Amino acid sequence: MVNIDNHLGRITVSREYLVSLIGHTVTGCFGVAGMNHRSTALDAVAELAGVKDSLDKGVNLKYSDNKLIIDLHITVTMGVNITAIVDSITNKVRFAVEEATGIEVYKINIYVDGMKS
Repeated sequence: MVNIDNHLGRITVSREYLVSLIGHTVTGCFGVAGMNHRSTALDAVAELAGVKDSLDKGVNLKYSDNKLIIDLHITVTMGVNITAIVDSITNKVRFAVEEATGIEVYKINIYVDGMKS
């Protein structure tokens, strides 16, 4: 949960909302074939078994000192320019989060974990 204090009072943004917003933004970008979960061994096993299939599996958030750090684990489509995809995702996610919530995105780390043909 993220709390923002301003002249109007306190605004609370849930982690679920942020993850959903970011997940939809990332999966809508050209060249992104999917998202990967890389937090625990159980999540990796569940992913291989096809049990977990949600937008939050590739999004990790850290919020401190009024700054948001986003870690994304993605799979890209083979044959696309990875640098261009990463730049596009960074710009779109930063814009979507800051426009929808007013939370400053301090850093976005994108990990390309695989390619699909």
